[in-house]
Formats: sequence, structure tokens, C-alpha cells
Amino acid sequence: MRFAGKTIVLTGASEGIGRALAIDLAEDRPRLVLAARGGERLAATAADCRARGAEVLEVAADVADRAQCERLIERAVGAFGGVDVLVNNAGITMWSRFDAVSDPTIFERLITVNYLGSVYLTAAALPHLKRSHGLIVAVASIAGLTGVPERTGYAASKHAMIGFFDSLRIELDGTGVDVTVVAPDFVVSEIHKRAMGPDGRALGKTRMQESRIMTSEACARLIRRAMQRRQRLLITSARGKFGRVLKLLAPSVVDRIAAKAIRERR
Repeated sequence: MRFAGKTIVLTGASEGIGRALAIDLAEDRPRLVLAARGGERLAATAADCRARGAEVLEVAADVADRAQCERLIERAVGAFGGVDVLVNNAGITMWSRFDAVSDPTIFERLITVNYLGSVYLTAAALPHLKRSHGLIVAVASIAGLTGVPERTGYAASKHAMIGFFDSLRIELDGTGVDVTVVAPDFVVSEIHKRAMGPDGRALGKTRMQESRIMTSEACARLIRRAMQRRQRLLITSARGKFGRVLKLLAPSVVDRIAAKAIRERR
């Protein structure tokens, strides 16, 4: 799949993987519809993409609001006549043991943004994607494939996301619409600084040792390649691929690997 002249709707475009992917795709001169909750960072991403030759529409939208999701797709279709690719990338995360959580609404927010936001957008875009024989990309997480300590709500939301898109792929067989699920391992991103702690407030700093994890740019390159191939599933790390197989054979070993990964990256 080539992206020149294609209309690509990309959420969470102001930073992290979303920003890196938008800039990477811009080199092909597509029509990019970049969405985030707004602000200078979204405008900066849009400017960088225009400088690389893309035609860009920036839209302030919160994927937790179904009406805003519908308006986002309406804006894309109104500006460019359709939708060829939908990249569900917007997301939030948490860092806390479950028995330390004092604000249970954390779990509602995670499900609404990470899972339902993707459902809302996909529902709005699907008629247009069927007409274009397009592609749906779901940027989930390796935490959607296995349990991860201190990230119970995040892992649950990503499990839901992967379950939804794997099921939708089967339903869309024969329509010309493909589904690519992306399961990144740890990636350098601002999302970790805004992760919700046990009281629901942002931590304000990352718990990641960023020198030891993948950059957003490297992750974006892998995602773009998977999009070009209309690949079914992309797992971005060898550890993630190995863990997927090992979970069937020795699940308790995978539990220990997950716990160790959290400890080592603090």
C-alpha cells in the first residue's frame, strides 16, 4: 500500500508515536487528518508534516466523546472526500498497584479513551473505509497480549481493544477493508509522564529508563512498514514475540518476565 494522495486519519497526533508516525507518513505526501485534544503541539506536528509535503487538516478532538469522533470523520470527509486509513492511536495509561488505587474512575477513563474511543471512530469511519477498501490500524500494546503488573486498567483496556479489532477483522472479510493491530513494547513518549497514579492524578514524570527503550521514531517506522503490507499483527520487540509463544507453554514464566520488565525500567 502506498500513501501518496491517501486520506489518513490519525489520532493522538500531537506527541509520541502519533507525532512520529505523522511525520514519517508525510514524506509520501498523503492527506493527513491529524487529531488530538488541540494546542500548540498538534499545530507543531501539522506544520512539520506540511513542510514535508503532506496536505494537512488538524482537528481538535477528544476521542472519549462519541460526538467529537463523529465530527472528526465528518471533517475528514468534507475536506478530502473520504477516508482511506484510520489510525486509532490516542491513548492514556496508569502506574499503580490495584490495591493502592484510591480513585476507581481511573478504570472508566482508561476504557473510555483507549477502547471506546477506537470503537466510536471506527464506527464513524467504516462506511467510508468500505468504499475505499481501506485500512484500520489499532495501536494497542504488548500489554494487550499479556498481564502487566501496576498497569491493570491499561492492560484491560488494551486487551479489549485487541479483542474488538480481531473480531472486526473476521466480520470484514471480503469487504476489502483490512485491520492491522500494533502491539508496541515500551516506547519513549510523553504518555508516561501523564500516567495516572493511584489517586487519578498525573504522575508528572516518567518511570521509564528512556535510554533502554525504543524511540517513537523507531516504532513509527515499524508501524508504517506494517501499514504498507496491511499486516495482521505487529509486535515491535523480540521479547514480545517470544512471550506470545511462551505464554501458551509456560504462562508463569511470562508472568515473571513481565514483573521483571517493570522493575528494570524504573
